[in-house]
Amino acid sequence: MKTVNDFNFDNKIALIRVDFNVPLNEDLEVTDKTRIKAAKKTIIKVLEDGGRCVLMSHLGRPNGVEEKFSLQHIVNKVSEVIGVKANFVEDCVGEKAEVAVAELKNGEILLLENLRFHKEEKTGDKTFAEQLSKLGDIYVNDAFGTAHRAHVSTTVIADYFPENKCFGLLLASEIEHIEKVLKHSEKPVTAIIGGAKVSSKITIIENILDKVDHLIIGGGMAFTFIKAQGGKIGNSLVEDDKQELALSILKQAKEKNVKIHLPVDAIVADAFSEDANTKTEAINAISEGWMGLDTGPETNKIFAEVILNSKTILWNGPVGVFEIEKFAKGTISLGNAIAEATENGTFSLVGGGDSVAAVKQFNLSDKVSYVSTGGGAMLEMLEGKTLPGIEAMLK
Repeated sequence: MKTVNDFNFDNKIALIRVDFNVPLNEDLEVTDKTRIKAAKKTIIKVLEDGGRCVLMSHLGRPNGVEEKFSLQHIVNKVSEVIGVKANFVEDCVGEKAEVAVAELKNGEILLLENLRFHKEEKTGDKTFAEQLSKLGDIYVNDAFGTAHRAHVSTTVIADYFPENKCFGLLLASEIEHIEKVLKHSEKPVTAIIGGAKVSSKITIIENILDKVDHLIIGGGMAFTFIKAQGGKIGNSLVEDDKQELALSILKQAKEKNVKIHLPVDAIVADAFSEDANTKTEAINAISEGWMGLDTGPETNKIFAEVILNSKTILWNGPVGVFEIEKFAKGTISLGNAIAEATENGTFSLVGGGDSVAAVKQFNLSDKVSYVSTGGGAMLEMLEGKTLPGIEAMLK
């Protein structure tokens, strides 16, 4: 696996696929610069070698050219985060882009306009790939967040750089950390899978059962397991058509000697609202008309004990509706236990949109080993799939 560290970029143009699909507020200002920060090491490596950086990214889901999705809005934030003024060009291919690249000097950065302003980016168009390839000497893919998409800038373009392509430091790091959990983990290994639905996580659960010793199941998906075993769950979220599947997972886990930990109690509410009345009940005996929205105190103790005795932890998905303060205690308790285990030498990987949002909200980002920047991409790797953006680089 070649990375930018295997190349010298002196007097070379690095064409770097970054993931600058960052959130913007109503005034079109960047509200979270995590993804820009994540690309900084790769960009600085090229510039310090004496090279030039041409950065390409998408932003949002534009339908043709839409001004609100222009990367013009983020160019100042890119300059601020990288510490080098970023130039901008109003297209990503064609004469305008080629002239801007030709005028670029060593040590400078050029940000191209949104790739998705051209429908060809998503259709895998070879002409578009060839046009993009003219803008650099070495192709660098540093966009883990889009590595699961077979788009021009993440896969097709790599064919035009048979010898001169490599991974950026972020993408290389993502692969390394996920493989550390899946292939090189120190035991005992604990996976925490939360979120609303079993159906969205089933492939991950089935793929990791061979690799973990403990599986903690929380969030809305836990109620499908509880009901499948005969529990009363009141008005809690449930996938009635997935109860057989839940029982099958429990059976597979038993056969593989994986210990599954389900909540034993829950904070229940009479409405899905911050003004709701709440109480704590056994998770398999929830009153009619009430719904479980967080793990209860007994569950939090049990989960923390499992986590503190683990050497490798994968966390994907919260265990309660943490966006509402009164239902955040379970997710906070879980996060704090992971932070404590990490401090004691455990390797912890957090990934998936909601878990990442939780570690940021509760200031735990610096207290875990690694926070993945790619939601969908990480999930597909955990499911055992080969990502097109990674495969294209290894050809």
